[in-house]
Amino acid sequence: MAITQPASRGDARKPDTRPANPRFSSGPCAKPPAFELSKLADAPLGRSHRAGVGKAKLKAAIEGTREILNIPADYRIGIVPASDTGAMEMAMWSLLGARPATMVAWESFGAGWVTDVVKQLKIEAEVKTAEYGDIVDMAAVDYDTDVVFTWNGTTSGVRMPNGDAIPANRAGLTICDATSAAFAQDLPWDKLDVTTFSWQKVLGGEAAHGMIVLSPRAVERLESYSPAWPLPKIFRMTKGGKLIEGIFVGETINTPSMLAVEDYLLALDWARTVGGLSGLMARANANAQAIFDFCDANDWIANLANDPATRSNTSVCLKFTDARITDGAAFAKAIAKRLEAEGVALDVGAYRDAPAGLRIWCGGTVETADIAAMLPWLDWAFHAEIAALTQPA
Repeated sequence: MAITQPASRGDARKPDTRPANPRFSSGPCAKPPAFELSKLADAPLGRSHRAGVGKAKLKAAIEGTREILNIPADYRIGIVPASDTGAMEMAMWSLLGARPATMVAWESFGAGWVTDVVKQLKIEAEVKTAEYGDIVDMAAVDYDTDVVFTWNGTTSGVRMPNGDAIPANRAGLTICDATSAAFAQDLPWDKLDVTTFSWQKVLGGEAAHGMIVLSPRAVERLESYSPAWPLPKIFRMTKGGKLIEGIFVGETINTPSMLAVEDYLLALDWARTVGGLSGLMARANANAQAIFDFCDANDWIANLANDPATRSNTSVCLKFTDARITDGAAFAKAIAKRLEAEGVALDVGAYRDAPAGLRIWCGGTVETADIAAMLPWLDWAFHAEIAALTQPA
């Protein structure tokens, strides 16, 4: 859907059109269009997830994920507790320590993984970081070490443009937090040994469940290496030196919510109706491009990502560039407050650890028409706040 960018209004008039759905939160994210609670009526509530009906639902969630994301048949996919965070902690605690590590971070969640590895696990690691808006030079990373990184910076709006820098003949494992990339960006599975994400991001699923995807190389590591530290039960993927295969066919480590599973299955069904991964990517790209065009048309706002090639198409992060703004954090909060008060954009403030600005979710469950209807309100809110800021006392 092509969006014609309006000229900046620069006046106090409120726009005439409002988004049909003002939910632009970066997690939990907007539900798929036409979502209704009644569509979850088939959830086997009050039934054991170990019963046949529960196992069938969980296996359908795993295989539906494989289908939509084009995950190779020899990769294992598991549903794990505690969202993407739980999946990443499981991967790091279970796999790291066999060789030196390289920790790569360009936003707050990546920085959190650095802290876990260096200060909690105390693993020998080289740490490579970039400031918000930039990305680490992935070609300069030593892939004979185990490399931990985020694919898409949810709090910075900066993403990996591709996996070309990752060599096929690497000796180490690549462990990738892809929670705001999966279902919106084309992940190169041959370059990724461990990939994690959650249901609550691009498909708008409910929180608390994570996914972990293991390559054959990752499975080999699990079966040949035992960490020096004790593993909590919810992190254990092997028993007696062998992979617990049941985890990867729906026999979860702890009790999952069958209502959340039904919700995820519904989201996967919706993804099929829009063309699977290619359709989801096209929707996210159209949403993000509408915001990119808006920034190009207005000199008071810009993308936080400095290089257009690394701009996220899901968590689009923006900064205000007007010289009249003296307190960026207060100004951005005031804009977000105005938009929420009007009911046209909810939860669009920047992440608490990120630079002052806005963060607008553009994943495939968002309609481009809603982005287009929201942007004139952003223009209105900016000029209203500037007027309030500059008027005589």
